Amino acid sequence: MQWRRGVVCVLGMLALVGGAACTSPSPTTQQPPAVAALTSDPGATASVASPPTGALRPPGTAGAPAPSPRVHLTAAGDYAANVATTGGVLRALALSGSEAHLALGDLSYGSPGGESAWCSFVTSRVGTSFPFELLSGNHESNGTNGSIDRFASCLPNRLGGAVGDYARQYYVDLPRSSPLVRVVLVSPGLTFPDGTWSYAAGSARYAWTAAAIDGARRVGIRWVVVAMHEPCLSMGRYGCSSGSDLQHLLVSERVDLVLSGHEHLYQRTKQLREGTGCARITVGSYSPACVADADTSMVAGAGTVFATVGTGGVALRQVAATDPERGYFAASSGVGTNPTYGFADLRVTPDELRFSFVRGAGGSFTDSWVLRRAPSP
Repeated sequence: MQWRRGVVCVLGMLALVGGAACTSPSPTTQQPPAVAALTSDPGATASVASPPTGALRPPGTAGAPAPSPRVHLTAAGDYAANVATTGGVLRALALSGSEAHLALGDLSYGSPGGESAWCSFVTSRVGTSFPFELLSGNHESNGTNGSIDRFASCLPNRLGGAVGDYARQYYVDLPRSSPLVRVVLVSPGLTFPDGTWSYAAGSARYAWTAAAIDGARRVGIRWVVVAMHEPCLSMGRYGCSSGSDLQHLLVSERVDLVLSGHEHLYQRTKQLREGTGCARITVGSYSPACVADADTSMVAGAGTVFATVGTGGVALRQVAATDPERGYFAASSGVGTNPTYGFADLRVTPDELRFSFVRGAGGSFTDSWVLRRAPSP
């Protein structure tokens, strides 16, 4: 099947922040089967409720029940261009069978003007047509280590149907026919040429994010994943630069999973909640009442899991074992604690979201857990 590469920015709810629609086409290329499954358009005559085709489900046998649809995503941030570490992560990614990768910011750590070379470093390892979907980090939002616009030009959106401003603030539903998951990507606390982006309560970007989450629920999308470069809760060196208001929104909305980078380590919380006994999670402290579940098998809808995956290849840092927020975390890895480079691997069906940390280089750290919800009617 032929497809057209390009960045698609549509108005959608972006009117809240003054966005505009744009399309930047380029010559067609042949999609890998897995990518085709995520991006295929059901067409004007197809039913949007029909099950997806391609690599999201194996070929059926005549007369046999159709297998459930599936989505396979990966995610990491903080890459650089180290042949051993970044290269190891990208090689493992290429072998993972992932249908799309979420790059959670802080890309090359190189000099401005080197964006195209870094894109080539990536595509030489994962393929030129693989959806390596970008979200800006602080190193490219303000131009310190290149421009997010130039990175987005050489690693454009390849999933299709994205709503918003690619690489800054957008969402995408996967697969495009009968979506299972909405991925919402936002940039709280980052400084772009037009200023620092606030997601404080009452701001337009806060409202955009809330509307994207509520919109997914309204149309019956089973899972909501939010990605942002800078976390709020952390056992690393940074504070809550993304803002406690946004964290409160995500937990109160019971978003299933929140992904981030920025901290050069891996850390994953327990399933967190707000409600009786925990009106609001307070940054810089720990309250057991804010934990919905602490094991590796959790009930979807009971709370939110936060995972920081700043393990894409740049030098790792220590996990602060005495951090006051330590009680919220279930797993971590960094310098001194089995430092391992790798990525998050998400396998989504209508009834399960399975998460695992996949090694690309370094140590032998692993982490895995699952969210389960009641079967679809």
